[in-house]
Amino acid sequence: MGTVCESDKYLLNRHTENHFTAGEIVRDVIIGVSDGLTVPFALAAGLSGANASSSIILTAGIAEVAAGAISMGLGGYLAAKSEADHYARELRREQEEIDTIPDSEAAEVAEILAEYGVEPHEYGPVVNALRKNPQAWLDFMMKFELRLEKPDPKRALQSAFTIAIAYVVGGSVPLLPYVFIRVAQKALVASVIVTILALLIFGFAKGYFTGNKPVWSALQTALIGVVASAAAFGMAKAVQS
Repeated sequence: MGTVCESDKYLLNRHTENHFTAGEIVRDVIIGVSDGLTVPFALAAGLSGANASSSIILTAGIAEVAAGAISMGLGGYLAAKSEADHYARELRREQEEIDTIPDSEAAEVAEILAEYGVEPHEYGPVVNALRKNPQAWLDFMMKFELRLEKPDPKRALQSAFTIAIAYVVGGSVPLLPYVFIRVAQKALVASVIVTILALLIFGFAKGYFTGNKPVWSALQTALIGVVASAAAFGMAKAVQS
């Protein structure tokens, strides 16, 4: 047995996993940047359609970005906190079941292993080994029965800051032309060009990191931003007239 373990360690040391493991951070960045690019872009387009000056559009846009970053960050914090609270509740419940009805929980372990094609004579020793190690047993039930992974205790704050910063970065793109161009209509044209380019780049990167078709993701993301801004611009023109 010792030889097998040493062999396994050798193989594991030689093999490097190439799986992408920053999924939660990427998800937060996607949420923040996508909303940051789209919402201020639509707001600026709508105000431009109402013939507002560049200074007014910029002021309103900055206010929206600040409020949006706080709101989105708070949403990310509460979502991650709720996930952690849910895990803690289920952990307590599972621990109580292992303490009070161990035979039923052991039968559940056997059932889970059987679903993976493990025969009774094979999973019997595994079940007995887990019963001798309560912490490993609890971890097994959380992962394979409830399909829950222990959340990072820093996840809530990390999610809040990531989403908020990503929102600010995304929201600054469509507003940037209004800083340098005083005529709102000209600034709008520049904002459209810059934002569509940013949406295409962001959509491509999003597709690449999430495993989707990057080109299709880029076109889809840009289309959503264009439709949102066109709708806001059209509504502003309609209300004004």
